[in-house]
Amino acid sequence: MEPRAGLRSCTGFLFYPQTMQHNKATLLILLFCATSLQAQTPHVQRDSASVALERTLNPVVITGTGTYRRANTSPVAVRVVTAKELKDAQVTTLQDALTKLTTNVTTHTNGMGTFVNFNGVSDDYIVILENGKRVSGDDRWSRLSMDNVRRIEIFSGAASALYGSDAIAGVINIITDDSREPVAVSSNTRVLNNGRMDEEIHVDVNQGKFSSQTAYTHHQADSWQVNPYQEFEEGDSRVLKLTGRPMSAGYHSNNISERLEWRFNDQWSVYLRGSYYDQLTDRDRSATYFTQKKGKDAEGNTTYTYTPKQAYTYDVHHRSYTYGGGARWAPNARTHVYLDVYSDNFSSKYDYWQTAEKEAYDETRKRTHYTNETLRGIFRLAEWNKLSAGAEFVQESLTSQSDNIDGRHTNTYNLFAQDEVKMVQGLEGVVGVRYTQNDNFGAAFTPNVGLFYHIKGFRLRASYAGGYRTPTLSQLYATDQAKTTARYTLYNPDLKPEKNHFFNVNAEYSNAWMSLSVSGFVNKIRDMINYRTMTQAEIDADAQLAALQTEGWKTIRQRDNIDRATLRGVSASVKFLLPYGITLGGGYTFTDSEAKTQTLDATTQQYVVTTSPVDKSVKHVSNVLASWDKTWKQYHLNITLSGHMQSRRYSSTYGYADAIGQWDLMTRHTVSLRHFTLEPGVGIENLFNQRDTSPWTSNYSTINPGRSYLVSLRMTY
Repeated sequence: MEPRAGLRSCTGFLFYPQTMQHNKATLLILLFCATSLQAQTPHVQRDSASVALERTLNPVVITGTGTYRRANTSPVAVRVVTAKELKDAQVTTLQDALTKLTTNVTTHTNGMGTFVNFNGVSDDYIVILENGKRVSGDDRWSRLSMDNVRRIEIFSGAASALYGSDAIAGVINIITDDSREPVAVSSNTRVLNNGRMDEEIHVDVNQGKFSSQTAYTHHQADSWQVNPYQEFEEGDSRVLKLTGRPMSAGYHSNNISERLEWRFNDQWSVYLRGSYYDQLTDRDRSATYFTQKKGKDAEGNTTYTYTPKQAYTYDVHHRSYTYGGGARWAPNARTHVYLDVYSDNFSSKYDYWQTAEKEAYDETRKRTHYTNETLRGIFRLAEWNKLSAGAEFVQESLTSQSDNIDGRHTNTYNLFAQDEVKMVQGLEGVVGVRYTQNDNFGAAFTPNVGLFYHIKGFRLRASYAGGYRTPTLSQLYATDQAKTTARYTLYNPDLKPEKNHFFNVNAEYSNAWMSLSVSGFVNKIRDMINYRTMTQAEIDADAQLAALQTEGWKTIRQRDNIDRATLRGVSASVKFLLPYGITLGGGYTFTDSEAKTQTLDATTQQYVVTTSPVDKSVKHVSNVLASWDKTWKQYHLNITLSGHMQSRRYSSTYGYADAIGQWDLMTRHTVSLRHFTLEPGVGIENLFNQRDTSPWTSNYSTINPGRSYLVSLRMTY
């Protein structure tokens, strides 16, 4: 086998006639894969390179159980995205990494922005961790650096027992790779069309028992349009009006973070950490849009009048700062105790351009505080028994002057325990439970249980977990006003927690040159929070609601526990390590979802239960990657072709978005000098120029501006 520096993982292939009929490259890849497999001999010569590759197929993971395990010995299945995969795909954001390199994540885009969907449900139901510490705030997807990531661990399934509220659909844990060199400096710059630029700088210092990790990240992009028109109905015909509203609004952001650690000895270590994030949109101040007014002329004919209006009067300004610290105590090899304290503080403001607007409206949109204090211990009670247990305190607060919310807060107290037991040779079990006491919603228990059987290269897993998610303070106390659609959303302090049952089975097989995994899951969620439109009778009976209608709000709705959802899915992935530096693989996820929602019949003014797919869900998602690595002395070349395909996306508001497929071709060139490593990169994003040309406010399948050319440079000292 040809020696190479690392491994390229691939995550999926599937044909969709709507999007793939012109992509002949897919057929060539699959044919090449088949011929390569026929050429592969059953006994691969074992050298240092092949051993390294085998280890890549079996990385260390922590997310599934909260304890360190090799992936093939973990009682819970965990999908891993490696550092090499991230570098080869030239990704710079977590959202981009998960979309391109897994089949668990899709994105949904409309006029309000881009939102993430994970295993068929929104990202409100997942927990994002960085080195095991929760990341909160509305900007959590944007402020995580991808340049120094060792791996991303993806756990699909309810995980409230270990990770608390919100972990109804899964957990994503970003593990960073901090250098242990005395001084290590790296810089990574990436430039694309439409003013897109990403810059990441890392400085690591290690002097004796002290270490420091400093990171700076900058992202920016210009606004762009693919279809600059609004669409209006005039009877049976449609009319297009030119609009200045962009499909993707420009922005710039900066994030700086610091982590200090003191390792006194093998038993004690302490750390401090903090970060500051700032993001500001760069909206076009001259952008306009049209409103339509229907009327009658003197002869009784229907007329339509279109009035241009200024699209934006403000930019949106987000700020976050975090701080925290902790300690680790390991008196012996069987006992490890961790204390972590963390605070995440987020604010969102409207940055108005006109003085009159600034005086008329308060700029503060929302300010949140999240504090987490956790004491956790891992105890190896015997060679066959490992116990994880701890206590957690969470405090959250919300302030919004525009909503007259002054310091609403809630406290949550948690006790949790999980036991890993080796029963007999090849059979292990996991059982855990979390007790939660919330100021607003009382007490609840969330259990989890799993069985794991393994023999040689085969592994079978089965698990059940309960999920529990308390309503957010915004859902309980905040209103929402959408002026362009004349829609007013009320808060609801009587909301109930959302709960679910998650069942999962998994089968895997791996050897020195391939791995195969197949999983099936059922996720039943009840008391889901959605929007209930108020009947005219309810509005007439309430003076406040009637006043809102008089002010011109056409739709008045309230958050309520009106949904029940069932999601069933099958996920498969495969990875091959082939001769001559070639890595191929694939992944496919099928999700069948059903949501029962209480909706208002506008004609009868009666509530009816409708059945539809879960909002923003996608039935078919697949990825494919093919990678080639070759080394000539101090020069290393990587060429990666990646594709992400998904079927139509459902939206309860806009209907179905078209199916979409996007392919990227990236090259990475590594030149190893005496003290420096240079890694220039050149690539093409959206190779086949796939775009969604739907008019404004459509359910876009993608907001990609089209074929783009990428140039990057990574320097390491």
